Amino acid sequence: MSSYPVALYLQDAHSVSEAIEYVQYAEQKGFEAVWQADSRLVREATVPMAAFAASTDTIKVGSGVLDMWTRNPARLAATFSTLDDLAPGRILCGLGAWWDPLASKVGVDRRRPLGAMREVVTVVRALLADENVTFDGDYVHLEDVELDYVHQPRRPKDVPIYIGATGMKMMALTGEIADGVVLNYLVSPDYNRRAMDALAEGAARAGRTVDDLDRPQLVVCSLAEDRGEALDAARLLVTQYLGQQPHIMAASGVPDSLLDQVNAVLTWPATMEQVEAASKLVPDDIVQMLCAAGTADECREKVDEYVANGATCPILYPLGPDVRAMIDAFSPA
Repeated sequence: MSSYPVALYLQDAHSVSEAIEYVQYAEQKGFEAVWQADSRLVREATVPMAAFAASTDTIKVGSGVLDMWTRNPARLAATFSTLDDLAPGRILCGLGAWWDPLASKVGVDRRRPLGAMREVVTVVRALLADENVTFDGDYVHLEDVELDYVHQPRRPKDVPIYIGATGMKMMALTGEIADGVVLNYLVSPDYNRRAMDALAEGAARAGRTVDDLDRPQLVVCSLAEDRGEALDAARLLVTQYLGQQPHIMAASGVPDSLLDQVNAVLTWPATMEQVEAASKLVPDDIVQMLCAAGTADECREKVDEYVANGATCPILYPLGPDVRAMIDAFSPA
């Protein structure tokens, strides 16, 4: 049982129908939110978000996170307005700057992401507030645009905007312009301390403090009665991210030598055989530095560290064999 709010994180490891059942169970157990990833090119986020929202009553439903490049900001606003129609006051808009090589492989040039994020957040917020927007920025160009309500009452949509920030410059921007930050997973508690400083720096520019920001954090949670089984399940995901997102891993203190070794084995996209082979290079202490992995008590102890270092609501990514057991272990109910 946790003394802080908790949330559930889903990617594409379960069928959508299974995911709906887990979200309903998490709601029964008092979880505050579920965040659905726009994961790689496997599962688009807003379709399962709609399914979760339609099949629950109280739990909040967030995008954790959508990239800001592949959806026009006016369409982003319309999408989240529609989700709010489905579950008023329960929708959370999480946006991110995406990552390479995936972005470049689909023709997206992630040029000047800080400026683009500022423009997207500014415009999406204004449209959701039922404003008419003309905006001629470096990235966003809108002329006389508003959410074109005809068959429903006009109303501002209460959809908080979160930024999934990793680098400290994006973190500071988040502190300045967003309602909240989605802190990344597979980072160390020391990374969190630096993130809090950057958020505070940005918040000060807007005349507020870091405590004015919601700060949920993705946490890989691999829970099993068998500690070795739990560690091995987390090790595969850690290995994948060592290869795919070395900037996150380096920011968390993973040695460059290990990153180089793993990258010598993995291609992109990596095959499961490559991930399994590279995972043999990743020691237990790296897994436990970056994840909540092990028994229920070990997982709770690690999650407590993230909360002690600034997270307001852990978003638990279940990797163990029994998702309901993980939900039970952290249930506030």
